[in-house]
Amino acid sequence: MKTIYLSGQNNFGNRGCEALVRSTVGLLRQHLGGVRVLVPSVNASLDQAQWPDAAAHGVEFVPAGLPPAAWTQWDRLCRRVPLATHLPLFKLAPTPALQQSIARCDALLVIGGDNYSLDYDLSSLFQCVGEAELALSLGKKVVLWGASVGPFSRLPAIERRMVDHLKRLHLVTVRESASVDYLHGLGVAANVVPVADSAFLMRPQVDAVSTLPARAGRDVLGLNLSPLIDRILVRQGHPGLLRREGAAFVRQVVEEQGLDVLLIPHVVPLNGVGFGNDERTHAELMADLGDLGGALRTAPSGLNAPQLKHLISQCRFFIGARTHATIAAMSTGVPVGSIAYSLKARGINRDLFGHERYLLPTEQVAAGSLLELLATLRQDEALIRAQLAERLPIWRDRAQAGAQALARLMGDAGAHRP
Repeated sequence: MKTIYLSGQNNFGNRGCEALVRSTVGLLRQHLGGVRVLVPSVNASLDQAQWPDAAAHGVEFVPAGLPPAAWTQWDRLCRRVPLATHLPLFKLAPTPALQQSIARCDALLVIGGDNYSLDYDLSSLFQCVGEAELALSLGKKVVLWGASVGPFSRLPAIERRMVDHLKRLHLVTVRESASVDYLHGLGVAANVVPVADSAFLMRPQVDAVSTLPARAGRDVLGLNLSPLIDRILVRQGHPGLLRREGAAFVRQVVEEQGLDVLLIPHVVPLNGVGFGNDERTHAELMADLGDLGGALRTAPSGLNAPQLKHLISQCRFFIGARTHATIAAMSTGVPVGSIAYSLKARGINRDLFGHERYLLPTEQVAAGSLLELLATLRQDEALIRAQLAERLPIWRDRAQAGAQALARLMGDAGAHRP
């Protein structure tokens, strides 16, 4: 039995991370057979509650590695003084638990979708890099799994380190063409395999909790707004803009366009903290729009990733900021608009639709631009549904490509057919 360690994951508060883990485990079992999957977690009991039958799928939750304090301090220094990126980086000193987990595995997959980028801090990036390098030093197979990569060009010293690291990996499976082009431009090509995000394969969980209550004659717009948008707008000098413009948008949708609005969070920390919590952002809208009554609702709290996917699948339209919330819509045939803050949303939209017509850059978020995006989805509704019906089977096949390459790498090609 093969043992696979999933680096880059440490909790299911982000339902996109949960979707990646669930769908990856499914692919591994499909292509490698009876596989044991080590899933790092900072609180295994909370993650197990999200996926009660995880053990039946070969999942074992193990302690997650966290960036050392020295790396956090280095990241803060680099933000103030970019030249500090040229300083030598401390080598990862793994905890005994992390060392033991990686020593147990046959292969390490770096998941998370966008961990190999500058969307987050350098300490989390190099925690993933450090774990991958540790696995390489122990003779393990190491794969970057279904990722968007970079760009790192604004920090040339970091980019050079990443190129050297990426070339040493056994496989770099990449989920959108913009990242493939970027890597090829850096000379990283021999180990690159284009794939689709594995979450396209995750099955919705249909139950009473995830079934949308019907209101006669009213279709539903699913809406996901995130505090990440608010932080970006605040940095640009627009505090309060998301709450104000979001409320104006919802009011016009309900009062003038005949749609109900369902607020659907996709990142809700399982320990209840407020930072990065979509429910907090949605609660502000609910407070400002209480007079809309049943026309504005929020998804039940505590839903897991497959339940949220089923909820999204029942919406007539969906507009979302969280990438995997939009993937849930795309993969169930729902016309979807993406509020984009990074390369990944642009790349996925270009590859799936062939353009960025259904994409709204974060810095352009306003009631008017959101209404224009919804109007575009309405205008193109039949076309979008037809395109998704035609292309989703191709994308589901592409999502298999990484697991097929991994099976070949591990000598299991042909042993387990999809």
